[in-house]
Amino acid sequence: MAMGVRGRRASGQELASGSPAPAAAAPSAVGSRRFLLCLYLVGFLDLFGVSMVVPLLNLHVKSLGVSPMVAGVVGSTYGVLQLFSSTFVGCWSDVVGRRPSLLVCVLLSALGYLLLGMSTSVFLFTLARVPVGVFKHTLSISRALLSDLVTEKARPRVLGHFNTASGVGFILGPVVGGYLTESDGGFYVAALICCSVFLLNAGLVWLLPWKEANLGSPENGRSLEEEHATVPIKSEGPLQGADHSPEAGRRREWRPWADVMSALKDMKNLMVSALRDVFLVRLLMGVAVMLYYSNFVLALEERFGVRPKTTGYLISYTSALGALAGFAVGPVLRLYGHNSHRVLLHSSALTCLLLLLYSAASTVAVVVLSATLLSFSTTLGRTCVTDLQLSVGGAQASGSIIGVGQSVTAVGRILAPLLSGVAQQISPCGPPSLGAALALVAILIMLLNRPHFSGHGGKRLKSE
Repeated sequence: MAMGVRGRRASGQELASGSPAPAAAAPSAVGSRRFLLCLYLVGFLDLFGVSMVVPLLNLHVKSLGVSPMVAGVVGSTYGVLQLFSSTFVGCWSDVVGRRPSLLVCVLLSALGYLLLGMSTSVFLFTLARVPVGVFKHTLSISRALLSDLVTEKARPRVLGHFNTASGVGFILGPVVGGYLTESDGGFYVAALICCSVFLLNAGLVWLLPWKEANLGSPENGRSLEEEHATVPIKSEGPLQGADHSPEAGRRREWRPWADVMSALKDMKNLMVSALRDVFLVRLLMGVAVMLYYSNFVLALEERFGVRPKTTGYLISYTSALGALAGFAVGPVLRLYGHNSHRVLLHSSALTCLLLLLYSAASTVAVVVLSATLLSFSTTLGRTCVTDLQLSVGGAQASGSIIGVGQSVTAVGRILAPLLSGVAQQISPCGPPSLGAALALVAILIMLLNRPHFSGHGGKRLKSE
């Protein structure tokens, strides 16, 4: 597969429109907006279902009678599988197309939660985590699909809205899961409901208005379906301008494994060059924020005597603010002239200062203030670093790039607990202080390597 990395178009329209006829442009824009709303619903249902079950996993595995060490090993299965599968699944979605890969991931995740709802032993519990760990990449593929659908200028705003919709699901899910837990067999009921939510999501993906949404790219005249013409979607009709001769069919013989391995090789070269610093900043900022949350409940109890129940309300409050902050991404980007690098730099600097403020806080009011502003800065930074990945790496490989980003985040999830444990031995303020130091390193990288964050890395690599 020729995985060229190219910049997105600078069209004035926010939703892609590949038809030059004005009469066709309006229906296409309406279909694309409908498609966006449906994808937002997919993100909401995904995290709503997951967040019903995830907070209950540790309690359930301990109820199966295993030691804490075994429970920890079993619990780490998901993270390890995500680490190795994120890049592969993202690349696979670039090769076979978004629709089939999204359907497969949703359906196999539903299978995993169905097995989880029947897990009466540690073996079944571990087995249930395998399909979820390998294929639970619904949000990553959805973000890649959003990148295909919208222009580069509109992408941060749309990703922010998608994160908001997903965040609302993550706020509501634990409430439903906590209510179900109080009844006998509540975990099994919650897991089966989660499976049903994923099946509903699969139906929604199947019914998405794929034909109405124009996923084309006017810069080369090819649509997303034409980009992956080796696996045409039957419901979308024949491809326009395609060569149907036997010779052309032999030339386009589909070799998915060879294509995926070729794309992964190209992605490795891209990571070593243009995307290296972007992913390093993502890792450092991700670990910094994880360190802040790692001992949040314990630190507030030790430092201020705040009860865990009250801390839970504070966490819910900041989660809700983080979801609402997604709506601020668009106005902030317009204020900065759509310069994602500057927004990421300033949001990271704000995050670093707030982590220091939280570490030195002498009252609960200062903690609430820092938590409130952190929910805004971290949401803004998370959206902008994803946009920078796509700008530097090129939109054609968006699935692979987002997949690698998720693998980087998985590495952060492995490192953060280890670093937090060491820092916690020194002081309850150790983890957030260490997070502030890591954020400072990320800021220095952005200041010293501005060319890699300019959004032209993909173009340079292509020209080479």
